[in-house]
Amino acid sequence: MNTPISKQQEKDFSIEDKLRALYELQTVVSEIDKIKILRGELPLEVQDLEDEITGLKTRLVNLDDEIKNLETAIKNKTIAIKDSESLIARYTEQQNNVRNNREYDSLSKEIEFQKLEIELSEKRIKEFSSEMQEKKENFEASKALLKEREEDLERKNNELDEITQETQIEEEKLKAKSEKIESFIEPRLLTAFKRIRKNARNGLAVVTIQRDACGGCFNKIPPQRQMDIASRKKIIVCEYCGRILVDKDIHVLPAE
Repeated sequence: MNTPISKQQEKDFSIEDKLRALYELQTVVSEIDKIKILRGELPLEVQDLEDEITGLKTRLVNLDDEIKNLETAIKNKTIAIKDSESLIARYTEQQNNVRNNREYDSLSKEIEFQKLEIELSEKRIKEFSSEMQEKKENFEASKALLKEREEDLERKNNELDEITQETQIEEEKLKAKSEKIESFIEPRLLTAFKRIRKNARNGLAVVTIQRDACGGCFNKIPPQRQMDIASRKKIIVCEYCGRILVDKDIHVLPAE
């Protein structure tokens, strides 16, 4: 847990001390960033695979329900065909006992209607069978893909666990070091550092002058401003990107 610096301690720190502490903090948190980059895309890949697996499982459930519904529809149409055949047989028998042509014609129309119903049911059975076959093929393909993705997920999780174990101790040491450095930085500066870092795309809140330019946004820094930065008498930020600027020799400790 960080112990806030006292007002007296804050006075004891020169601007150069503060700049050096900010630069050192930036160096440490950048190392932590590198570890996270090493883990890199793996956590995202694991999440994507988990989402895809969930989607595939949902798809399999839906396909299974659709196949069962089609099977039921085919059974119903098969029953309907048998019912129509029974009606045709009954109407045909009744035609042998009609009293006039009108009754005969009426029965003939009923027989014709039932024949059309049979044709329609057979057509629907063929359509349902074709659709069911397609869904069964999709089901098997999705099932195979699910198995493949589950194997991928297991492999990625193992990779992530291995990398995490390898870097965990180093990361914990760096985090402890960063917390120690933070305890020597006044709250106002630390808050500004974290705000700049959060808004910076590469996580750099403190940058050195490189080839007469800001090491963050690479805009040119005027010579006089570079001299002010090198003097370490005040905290100067880049007028273009807002990062805290330090000279390239800030890491070199002064001679005793």
